[in-house]
Amino acid sequence: MKIGIVCYPTFGGSGVVATELGMALAENGHQIHFITYRRPARLATFHKNIFFHEVNAAEYPLFEYSPYDTALASKLVDVVLFEKLDLLHVHYAIPHASVAFLAKSILKTKGIELPVVTTLHGTDITLVGNDPSFAPVVEFSINSSDGVTAVSNQLRQQTMESFDIHNDIQVIYNFIDFSRFRKTDKNHFKMAIAPEGEKIMTHVSNFRKVKRVEDVIAVFQKVRKEVPSKLILVGDGPERRAMESLCREMNLCDDIRFLGKQDAVEEILAIADLFIIPSENESFGLAALEAMACEVPVISSNAGGLPEVNLQGETGYLADVGDVDTMAKRAISILTNEQEHNRLKAGAYQQALKFHIDNILPQYERFYASVFKKVKTEELIA
Repeated sequence: MKIGIVCYPTFGGSGVVATELGMALAENGHQIHFITYRRPARLATFHKNIFFHEVNAAEYPLFEYSPYDTALASKLVDVVLFEKLDLLHVHYAIPHASVAFLAKSILKTKGIELPVVTTLHGTDITLVGNDPSFAPVVEFSINSSDGVTAVSNQLRQQTMESFDIHNDIQVIYNFIDFSRFRKTDKNHFKMAIAPEGEKIMTHVSNFRKVKRVEDVIAVFQKVRKEVPSKLILVGDGPERRAMESLCREMNLCDDIRFLGKQDAVEEILAIADLFIIPSENESFGLAALEAMACEVPVISSNAGGLPEVNLQGETGYLADVGDVDTMAKRAISILTNEQEHNRLKAGAYQQALKFHIDNILPQYERFYASVFKKVKTEELIA
């Protein structure tokens, strides 16, 4: 199939999943067209089946902000017409699903019925979607899509409870590419971070408030009193400066490394002894799954879809949001008990295997085929 993929080209979960899904589809022989305002962060190599179409939103004195939605809709129409796409897969309800509906409507006037699949990733429902300014558009966009997927059962349930949804929502989990995320020998790197054999805790996020990075630091402070350890913080975002200040106030700077955004996050996970993700809400927890694929146990909150990924006592431990005492107690237990650590490492890896891209990709391909068939059948009947 010729598939158009619309996503945010960032290091966030939705952009990562959309990009890696496109790359996997291209490897399977599909022709993939990424349509967004910047080349996706993880789209780093050339592939004969991958094409990138940049959206340029021109500045006009009449508008206070660039009319990106309009520019994206026009670009979608142009790419569909010129490249003869079979299907459009948009990631995130706002603005991509609503823009896709506009593009679909324009194409219909030209005699083209374009199937549109929308994938819900989380904050488009839990944060943006619950804003009264956007809720009607989110609801309409979901109901107007030809096929809808969500990345966890919890997100599907929350969407159905938050909006008047008439469309079916199929759960297709996020996935792991084990050719990239796996345990590798990076002892030279580990020695540079922890020269005295300290334990290494790791956190990866976009440093938004919902990620509760302050809890990561609070847990680390408690762990450090009991276990010689280092903390690696990967990512960047609005809370980073405040977190750097917090580390200084707590006199932890010597043992905490802020590494910013990293393309090769798997090399950092390869040296980690424990991964911590205490988020207020996570629709899935892709960062945790990537750690688990690298055989790293996880300490997480029990929010959102995290319990579907991190299994209590099997891959790590869960605690209530904000319960840093329990998280620290569990972390200390893991880091001081080699037998438990090894058991959880093995469990994390086995759980991650369930999300192997080879298991998830066929689900998307079958879903695309069913949506395409449904739309084309409806077109023939009409």
